[in-house]
Amino acid sequence: MSADSLDALRLQLAPALADAAAFDGWSEEAVRNAADQLGLDRDAAVYAFSGGPMAMIDAWIASIDAAMVAAFPPEKLAPLKIREKIRTLVQFRLDAIAHQKEALRRAQAVMAMPQNVPAALRLGWRSADAMWRLAGDTAADYNHYTKRMTLGSIYAATLAVYVGDSSEGHADTRAFLDRRIEGIMKFEKAKARFMSKDVEHFSPARFLGRLRYPAR
Repeated sequence: MSADSLDALRLQLAPALADAAAFDGWSEEAVRNAADQLGLDRDAAVYAFSGGPMAMIDAWIASIDAAMVAAFPPEKLAPLKIREKIRTLVQFRLDAIAHQKEALRRAQAVMAMPQNVPAALRLGWRSADAMWRLAGDTAADYNHYTKRMTLGSIYAATLAVYVGDSSEGHADTRAFLDRRIEGIMKFEKAKARFMSKDVEHFSPARFLGRLRYPAR
């Protein structure tokens, strides 16, 4: 089976796998049950997820990323302000897993294991990157990285609140998300002002001179 075929199989299985993981954990048993639910070959499904629980969680998150991209063509978000775009995208992701909270809880426990933290951070980065791209971000300098780091951390924190939120309509999570997005916007404005002032007073000649003749 080719790599592309395996990727396609993982994405196909991912939603059903998350449903099964609520009962069986992120395990081979969950993979088999997901394959049975979809009428797919059990052995092929288990082989597709031979990478273990993190491979399963990776596919689940990738399926959410793909669904988000499909749901938001550029013209759909274009009329919105940046903060509304980000809020809309995060809310879409929360709604997409509303019936899979136990799977999320179990996924968070797996990702928190020390050996899985680097991979978990990469998955968070990937989702944050997908959201910023849909929001129209074209930054190519260090802003590209700071925006994704910030949104990734906020999204992870929002998921942590969401998984334990029993308020009506997840009002507590929505309020938490709104506060964090407001914080992003304030940070970005402050950063823009600082950089503008810094560039205004920057002298290449003075900078090069200091490199050549450092202050004593």
